[in-house]
Amino acid sequence: MTGFLEKAGPWLARRAENVAVAMLAAMFAAFLLQIVFRYVLGLPIGWTHEVSVILWIWIVLWGAAFVTTDAEEIRFDIVYGAVRPRTRRAMCAVTAVVLVALYLVSLPAVIDYVSFMKVQKTTYLKIRYDWLFSIYVVFAVAAILRHLWLGWQALFHPERDAEESFLVKVGSGE
Repeated sequence: MTGFLEKAGPWLARRAENVAVAMLAAMFAAFLLQIVFRYVLGLPIGWTHEVSVILWIWIVLWGAAFVTTDAEEIRFDIVYGAVRPRTRRAMCAVTAVVLVALYLVSLPAVIDYVSFMKVQKTTYLKIRYDWLFSIYVVFAVAAILRHLWLGWQALFHPERDAEESFLVKVGSGE
């Protein structure tokens, strides 16, 4: 099973990047179409703006859920890089517990809100808001799973910290 995950993981990561790139390309095409219709043809259209906003929301949350790696996450590198590996692992574990708890506490309310939003639709394309906001539920579940994994790694796999220390040193220019 582990061998399958080691092969499937990078493949799935590349497919997640492909989805993000496709959304970005579609958003850019809608943006260009909006410019052409508004400034060249003198016929302003609203649906292109709606598509751009929807795709931006989806790109940000999709990318945060499936494309961004742990090494690319924002952290206080000055503090994180200055402490010993054991302290770094403790910081990672505490952060994971806090974030998992916050996401888990908020998840029922998020699901209720997204479900409730089926009563409204977007202005131009008539897309139900529950479909539009469903990406946040996907993001929240992915964040919970990611931080559970990171906390587990920090607590039970100290060899991961050697790789992490290397990444911190490379990132700081050492």
